[in-house]
Amino acid sequence: MSTVLVSGANGFVGSHMVPALVDAGHRVIALVRDEAGGAEVLRRLPAASRAAVEVRHGDVTKPATLPGALVGADAVLHLAAIARDWDNGASLRLVNTEGTRNLVAAATGEGVTRFVHLGALAVVDDPALHYASSKFRAMAIVRESGLRWTILSPSLLFGPRDGFFNILAGLVRMSPGIVPITGKGEARFQPLAIEDLARVAIATLGDDATIGREYPLGGPRTWTYREIVQEVLHGMGKRRLLVPMPVAVIRLVAGLSEAVHLPFPVATDQLRQLKHDNVGPVDSVRTGFGFDPRPMEGGLTHLRRKVSDQEPDAA
Repeated sequence: MSTVLVSGANGFVGSHMVPALVDAGHRVIALVRDEAGGAEVLRRLPAASRAAVEVRHGDVTKPATLPGALVGADAVLHLAAIARDWDNGASLRLVNTEGTRNLVAAATGEGVTRFVHLGALAVVDDPALHYASSKFRAMAIVRESGLRWTILSPSLLFGPRDGFFNILAGLVRMSPGIVPITGKGEARFQPLAIEDLARVAIATLGDDATIGREYPLGGPRTWTYREIVQEVLHGMGKRRLLVPMPVAVIRLVAGLSEAVHLPFPVATDQLRQLKHDNVGPVDSVRTGFGFDPRPMEGGLTHLRRKVSDQEPDAA
């Protein structure tokens, strides 16, 4: 048994990682920014699991809050990140890149040498791609840290409370019988079940052979964007007509929405990222961790409920 500090413990990935770590026999330090985040972590856990989780407050963008949070930790599982912002990439760099730098520095200073970092599949250091470059640079910081690091780089993640698929489901709910498809819908992804990512993280923490390695992680097949939308409809039990929409039109609407801070399912930065396929070896999980990840077919039934109704039934 070890004590693992989990940054971003109240986020989507953290909400699945924390109970998986506890079930595997670990103690967890749940790093959250405020009391509301801590209450969210504990509320999602069965009562019997809460004794194994200690909530501590800290913010990866505020270095002074981190050293105290690391006291007693044997390892760090760094999940805290954001996928989009409203300020032309500034918040993405602050949280994803500099937040990682701050946590690496704090771990180094406190002598916590085991560091497992949640990267992202197929990102590149292109300043025009704000999210991708922020994650690419964060991963470089981890590689150069001198810590006993492992980087887990998944494609899209699906499961209760996920981001990407619930956004598409929200678009389906508000659509009048049609769903717009970005361009030709040919961008490729390799969705991975959140439960399988948690299984990989548990194995990583228990295996020193993973130190100094980066693992691209994806599901057992690649999907085009159009196929993903069709699977979302299947998971929701809905029927809609898929209508291709020129990228330029969607970019215009997204840009106008961002300018006035109105919610829109896709960000202009995410549209630029569609030029790059989000895929890796289809056997990466089997090769690296000895099991076959679950397919996404039939795995999106959680989308029949709104994200607020996808919370676990903790007793």
